[in-house]
Amino acid sequence: MTVHLHWFLPTGGDGRTLVDRHAYTDGGIKRSRITPVTGVRAPDIEYLAQIAKAAEQLGFEAVLTPTGTWCEDAWLTTVALAQHTERLKFLVAFRPGVISPTLAAQMAATYQRITRGRLLLNVVTGGDSTEQRRFGDHLDHDRRYARTSEFLSVVRGVWSGLPYNFDGEHYQVEGGLTALPPDPLPEIFFGGSSPAAGPVAADHADVYLTWGEPPAQVKQKIDWIRGLAEERGRTVRFGIRLHTISRDSSREAWATADRLLGDLDAETIAAAQQALGKSESVGQQRMLALHNGSRDGLEISPNLWAGVGLVRGGAGTALVGSHAEVADRIEEYHDLGVEHFVLSGYPHLEEAYWFGEGVTPDLAARGLLPTIPASPLLGVPAANGRPASAPGGAPLLVGGGR
Repeated sequence: MTVHLHWFLPTGGDGRTLVDRHAYTDGGIKRSRITPVTGVRAPDIEYLAQIAKAAEQLGFEAVLTPTGTWCEDAWLTTVALAQHTERLKFLVAFRPGVISPTLAAQMAATYQRITRGRLLLNVVTGGDSTEQRRFGDHLDHDRRYARTSEFLSVVRGVWSGLPYNFDGEHYQVEGGLTALPPDPLPEIFFGGSSPAAGPVAADHADVYLTWGEPPAQVKQKIDWIRGLAEERGRTVRFGIRLHTISRDSSREAWATADRLLGDLDAETIAAAQQALGKSESVGQQRMLALHNGSRDGLEISPNLWAGVGLVRGGAGTALVGSHAEVADRIEEYHDLGVEHFVLSGYPHLEEAYWFGEGVTPDLAARGLLPTIPASPLLGVPAANGRPASAPGGAPLLVGGGR
């Protein structure tokens, strides 16, 4: 079993700190800054295309695009970016409660034809009732997961190419049909840590995705979902969502983590923790429990840093260390059964290069990756062992990563 590496598209904005998205009055929608934060990057198509092209050139298989109020629409953004790339796949996050399952099946089929098979689906049930109500969804936590199960049953049924009927609590479909089913069928990524989420993953997920908890906790989740899937006669593969800070030395990597932490004041952390503490998501509560809102003891496992989760919802941990140390941790998770690694870093363009030029060759040397594509920068004059610049003129990081 080899490793599948994926990167992240910051469609809510990007920058050199963990809180750059809060430099906008409205989360980035109008790009109107309220503080003089430097280096904030709006998620326009030109910048996102730089990241997508870099990910493709560096050998990443796909990029995850998030969903939510403060993000650009994932479907529209990624189908536009498909015109700027050739092989890169797009892991499109979407909420099943705000779209018809038959329409979603049709959209996926069209997407596959337009992109020649480059769609993966990340089903996000939703753990924040306030966010869900913005989109007209008023179900409680467990009923949302029950609806997700019905939704995925309909999607797979409609993809059969034959008229499909379904009579459930949340959906009633008569003769649902995708005249031209997607080819290939998109893989379905799904995550959830609550008792209500487990059976949905076991019934429907191709890849169960967890946030970056310490290895022992990840193993417990894998054993849980694998057991439920085996009861149903199914096999589920596993993935993990992590940030990365990879450098030529461990000292440089931890200096970058310290710089990111130094950018956070106590008021910002307290406000973020108060907001995140209201989440109904069991996964989010597990992320918060890793640090309890404290700056102390943030290395919760070797090379696993919980500092991101002080202010960021969702994935709140980062692999921090030298390229070899980060590769060690990936190999450790891989030994537990994790196959897909969905990674990100701040800023996303530069961190893609740090990882792709540092960690990816190490993983390939260990036999965890197939042969990686030759870098388009081969032959470009190097400085300190690194190409002078990334495609498009974006400078690569040096020293502390700024």
